[in-house]
Amino acid sequence: MIAWFARNSVAANLLMMSIIIGGLVAVNNWVRLEAFPPFDVDTISVSVALRGASPEDIELGAAVRIEEAVKDIEGIDRIVSRSVEGSTRVTIEVDSSHDPLVLLDSVKSRVDAINTFPVDAEKPVVRLAERRFAVINVVIAGIQAEEEIRRFGEQVREELLMLENVSYVELDSARQYEIAIEASPDRLREYDLSLADIAWAIRDSSVDLSAGNVRTQGGDILIRSKGQAYRRADFDSIVVKTNPDGTIVQIGDLAHVQDGFEEDSISTRFNGKEAVFLDVTRTGNQSALRISREVKDYIKSRQQSLPTGIELSYWDDDAQVLKNRLGILSKSALQGGILVILLLTVFLRPAIALWVFLGIPISFLGAFILMGAFDISLNMMSAFGFIIVLGIVVDDAIVTGENVYKHLQFGDDGLYAAIEGTREVAVPVTFGILTTIVAFMPLMFIEGFLGTWYSPVAMVVIPVLLFSLVESKLILPAHLAKIKPRPEGAKETGFTHWQRGIAKKLEHIIIDYYKPFLKFTLRHRWSTLACFTGVLIVMLTLVTSGWTRFVFFPS
Repeated sequence: MIAWFARNSVAANLLMMSIIIGGLVAVNNWVRLEAFPPFDVDTISVSVALRGASPEDIELGAAVRIEEAVKDIEGIDRIVSRSVEGSTRVTIEVDSSHDPLVLLDSVKSRVDAINTFPVDAEKPVVRLAERRFAVINVVIAGIQAEEEIRRFGEQVREELLMLENVSYVELDSARQYEIAIEASPDRLREYDLSLADIAWAIRDSSVDLSAGNVRTQGGDILIRSKGQAYRRADFDSIVVKTNPDGTIVQIGDLAHVQDGFEEDSISTRFNGKEAVFLDVTRTGNQSALRISREVKDYIKSRQQSLPTGIELSYWDDDAQVLKNRLGILSKSALQGGILVILLLTVFLRPAIALWVFLGIPISFLGAFILMGAFDISLNMMSAFGFIIVLGIVVDDAIVTGENVYKHLQFGDDGLYAAIEGTREVAVPVTFGILTTIVAFMPLMFIEGFLGTWYSPVAMVVIPVLLFSLVESKLILPAHLAKIKPRPEGAKETGFTHWQRGIAKKLEHIIIDYYKPFLKFTLRHRWSTLACFTGVLIVMLTLVTSGWTRFVFFPS
């Protein structure tokens, strides 16, 4: 294959262009851009609310009974419950070998069969836990009342949803609306009524009803009664009782209707002002960078039409973290590419340096093809994988290019030098790539959250190394075959003379210093092995004794 591709440069160039075009198409259409790696949901949550109950009461009355009901279901790895005032949540972790959806049905049927919950407890909510990472948070803050800020926040939410790349926006850090009806006992006794009468009046009157349709010559007329109460005035006017003399008693006559927010211990401030947050979340194949850019553009354009005293800003932009990581990757690739070209130009030939350098972008674009095919996103961890492999990917091409250059120095024909130079190092280069791949493969088999977090590194490094192997064995020889050996006795130009001088100095160091030292270490191989073993023991001692500090997540 090496010889065939070296002789058929058109096939090698077609293969190269296919990888380049495929990679560009994949990175623009198939590969998702997101801040953090996506991970499968493997927990089931069971929530029960009991207003006014202490954590101990809700634990004994609900959490313990749920745990006892589901503990023997096959496929449960661990059960954790957390009880707070007024509610409890039981989190069921699913074993990796079982389907969470199947286990969800089993848990739901067991929980629905429990009939010993406290009388006032609300119906249990059983669902597969969802984990979403917001791309960016939009902040609405101001000196106005909470209700006015929240109302403007809902308006901003609707406007954000109209943006092209935004499809999920959630109002966060804000209290929910609540209608509180506080009846006076004296007024209830005066009209011979109870709280239950008020509740039934609301249930019967605060509804929207469809009453069918009436067919006429002009068409059908839909009949619908709109009586759903939303505001304080709507509830005040609901009739609770009609007296024999025709007078009516309304809720406003009996109780104080408070139109406000639920009693919750949430207090949100931004720069000292009352505020609400809007979580803008990425869904499907949406790009986190595009979402962040669109939201920032919206905030900038909206500044001119903000109500007096309202501040519109953004907070916690995770896309900026991804952008910084991609910036590091781009900067490292640029710096590394320049250094590779310069160093290889100094010691080899400029044409060889250029073709060897091209192996980096070709390998990266090839990896993008597989990332798109296997639905691997470009996130903080996969970008970190690219940064890691950046220093490894060019090694096999350098070894191949240097060996071809050696044949050219001997005066071999360009085609022969490319074929034989590549063949001679094919086995060690291939095994060098394969051993590196094997070193990264265990990251793909770690289970749980850490496995989801670290597996993108291996899923990037391995495709890059595989495509670098293809590039260095099939594409690179076809390009190096076009390089002609320097004619013997040809006059050296200024650059060539300078380059040859540096190369000879390097060869002098290798022959006069490195080669004798290598011979010495080979003659005293056991002493050499003992020295390196001693260094290894010292390093392990430094780590295990605590001299080397360990921090799991440094700031």
